[in-house]
Amino acid sequence: MKTLYLDLSMGAAGDMLAAALFSLTDRKDHILQSINSLPLPGLEANLLQGEKCGIRGLRYQVLIHGREEEEQEHEHGHHHHSSLGDIRQLISSCPLPETVIHDALEVYRLLAQAESKVHGQPVEQIHFHEVGSLDAVADILSVCLLIHELAPERICASPVHVGSGTVRCAHGLLPVPAPATAELLRGIPCYSGEIKGELCTPTGAALLKYFVQDFGPLPLTRPEHIGCGLGSRDFPQANCLRAFLGEQGEEAVELSCNVDDMSGEAVGFALEQLMAQGALDACWESLGMKKGRPGLRLTVLCTPEDREKMLSLIFRHTSTIGVRETLCRRYILRREKGYVQSPYGPVSVKRSSGYGVEKSKPEYEQLKSLALEAGITLDQARDLVDKFS
Repeated sequence: MKTLYLDLSMGAAGDMLAAALFSLTDRKDHILQSINSLPLPGLEANLLQGEKCGIRGLRYQVLIHGREEEEQEHEHGHHHHSSLGDIRQLISSCPLPETVIHDALEVYRLLAQAESKVHGQPVEQIHFHEVGSLDAVADILSVCLLIHELAPERICASPVHVGSGTVRCAHGLLPVPAPATAELLRGIPCYSGEIKGELCTPTGAALLKYFVQDFGPLPLTRPEHIGCGLGSRDFPQANCLRAFLGEQGEEAVELSCNVDDMSGEAVGFALEQLMAQGALDACWESLGMKKGRPGLRLTVLCTPEDREKMLSLIFRHTSTIGVRETLCRRYILRREKGYVQSPYGPVSVKRSSGYGVEKSKPEYEQLKSLALEAGITLDQARDLVDKFS
């Protein structure tokens, strides 16, 4: 499973998230050009090489009419007002994929809900101060576009370091995390520390709330790309957000039992029922049992969530009175379906990739039909499909 993991030991801000994600892609120039072509007045986005406490990385710089406003300041330092309707109209006018537009609008919806709860006003009456500014819009659109380009199947992150002390905003001096940030982090593991300052901004919190599925330690992963996004401020600890993109094994449960008093038809029926109800895999193998009796072992692979359902099905459709469980990890290639145009029409092909490997295999039934129609062997039909792949 293609997994993106975010190290939030120095919090999260929109520009740092964007910079870290930029570090993971080979299409930096293309994506940056897409961002700079957005209909945001005076927008100029740049990627700058930098260093924090000896760690090199990228900094994402957004200029509006030639002026840069650090997110930690512009999120809380001036009084530009934008309504949710203004933001929706601005984002919807951008020539970006529908998924990106949808994601950006949802992030702002979360921001509006947080502001609404903090200020006690209806969502549609909320007027954003800092997070409505153009550079914040650019940060959110950039992160949404980069996640669309990287296309991780799962996004997880460490607990969020929010910083400590106070921060000055449009409403005055507020404790860290600011009220809207705290509201957005509801239900998300977070902590304070010795570093004085706002490490997690409302923009960063909203992006995490929307995209991250799980918070915890770095899971067992094979990183293929590692990125580092730098913040604009200097702290005693390296002010950076690291991102890891790689393949992660899925947790799986293996259930097995031995039986010696079932017919082949009954075992086949049990396997069919297990697969139909969501088993990841199911099979049987012959074995010799006590007193020299022949028997078989039934093995079922399922997700942890389906454990109870699979146990019930095994007990219902087999003669066993006991089942063994083994917890394991399942590593799979990404799979998608495609088609190959042959002289005899389209043939469905299963493609899989990951771990530096790419494979393709035509669907057996269609390969069989092609062989029968063309009067050739199955191997010849396979060679014909490979020729046009």
